[in-house]
Amino acid sequence: MISALLFPPQSRRRRAAAKRVALCITAAVIGTVVLARTPAARAQHDPQRNAMRLVSAERLDAAEKELRKANAEDPESLFVRCVIALRRGDRDAALRMAQQAVQRGLPFDRLLAGPLEYLAPLHESPAFRNWMERQRPSPLLHGPLVGAVTDSSAAIWVRTREPANVRVVARTEDGAVAVEARTTTTWKTDRTAVVRLERLPPAAAIHYRVLVGEADVPAAEGRFRTFPETGRPARFVVGFGGGAGYVPERERMWDTIRASNPLAFLMLGDNVYIDDPEHPATQRYCYYRRQSRPEWRRFTAQTAIFAIYDDHDFGTNDCVPGPHVDRPPWKRRVWTVFRQNWANPAYGGGERQPGCWFDFHIADVHFILLDGRYYRSRDGEPSMLGPVQKQWLFETLRHSPARFKVIASPVPFTPGVKPGSKDTWDGFAAEREELFRLIERERIEGVFLIAADRHRTDLRVIERPDGYDLFEFESSKLTNRHTHPIVRTPGLIWGYNRTCSWARMTFDTTAKDPTVRFDVVTIDGDVPHSYTLPLSKLRFAGR
Repeated sequence: MISALLFPPQSRRRRAAAKRVALCITAAVIGTVVLARTPAARAQHDPQRNAMRLVSAERLDAAEKELRKANAEDPESLFVRCVIALRRGDRDAALRMAQQAVQRGLPFDRLLAGPLEYLAPLHESPAFRNWMERQRPSPLLHGPLVGAVTDSSAAIWVRTREPANVRVVARTEDGAVAVEARTTTTWKTDRTAVVRLERLPPAAAIHYRVLVGEADVPAAEGRFRTFPETGRPARFVVGFGGGAGYVPERERMWDTIRASNPLAFLMLGDNVYIDDPEHPATQRYCYYRRQSRPEWRRFTAQTAIFAIYDDHDFGTNDCVPGPHVDRPPWKRRVWTVFRQNWANPAYGGGERQPGCWFDFHIADVHFILLDGRYYRSRDGEPSMLGPVQKQWLFETLRHSPARFKVIASPVPFTPGVKPGSKDTWDGFAAEREELFRLIERERIEGVFLIAADRHRTDLRVIERPDGYDLFEFESSKLTNRHTHPIVRTPGLIWGYNRTCSWARMTFDTTAKDPTVRFDVVTIDGDVPHSYTLPLSKLRFAGR
């Protein structure tokens, strides 16, 4: 509207320029939100996701045009064409597309998952109902996903085909301990629920079964390990990564990680690449296609998963949504969808102070995960965290008794790793320095940093003249096509970007000088780089 008032119809080039100026004016008027509409926002070359965004905006012709960039016979393309046909009211064509998609490898459950607001006309079709009866789908659509594990408890996340009672029965390997818990999925929660298992023994192999419905239909089973006793020395492996754009031929990454058998895995952002904060249907579509992959389901059924979001999951590329809880209005809606698709121990400050920050312990290692988007603001003094989260972070660090304290950020702390950009902590240098000064002033030992965002895996060290140097392990190319070059900043130890990779941390706090070993592990299971960091390097002089 602003562009129509300011500029009369002109050439295509000048109209495009007018639109860019109008967007800048609009951002200036709003004053709190910067959602970058740049080519980088589409860096994952994902025509099906882009087409679904256009469907959500009721731009069906543009969606069909976008799909021409992809293989027309790809099952994901056929799925989106099915949705477009439904939006045009052609249920027969939609059914043909759906059947072709399944023939070419689309899991039938995808047609039951949704987005329901688009697929409802298909579900009402007698022909589809007859087809579904022949397929005999499971009452469990997605999951199980193990999350919020401690030394005595765990959470099991599921999505059912329709609202249902869910019961999880668990036992130790020797059968000495048996527990069960139950809950109910609802339409309001998009048929998801988290079942919480309590009174589990530490460092134990736990076998579990998921039963759905009044008849307790067996739907899934899995095995995970509870964490070693909090505060006690132990040996264990934790993985992390980001940059998990949906690329079907690279979904085997989840089997590669599973084969390494980490105790836990941290998803540090850009986990599904949505780039559409205004439309929950697009957000759910992106979660559904990942959660329907058998590789992902095998991985999450046995590995404790912890997740935070970054720009492509929360807003758009390099977004700065502002300091407010409910402005823009999509913030809380995006947060709600995020919560419905993970099983974290906490979500920021809850309903009154939404976010994705939380912390947890494994043995004598403390993991502190940050929300770098919800309250990110450049108004006045720039802040990535906002005052509430920053106070929580500082108090959590001050009172942590752990030997290693791992601060996990969705974007890197190290200066210069994204040249010319203010999206990393370079754009919030004063707040970064405030954190580093707190560590030095309070003499908090054992801190190192992990991060995602850059599409490669790096190990770097940040020199600190008034304290010990801070190591940062960064990894964000789990499944992405797009790759970032290695940036040779001061303190670079090594970097890797030849193929997809994840970051593995092997802790041994039983040693006289406890250690953590950093490994780059490729999608093929190779380990091109390693580095062992002793705790003694994370202590102040004179100790």
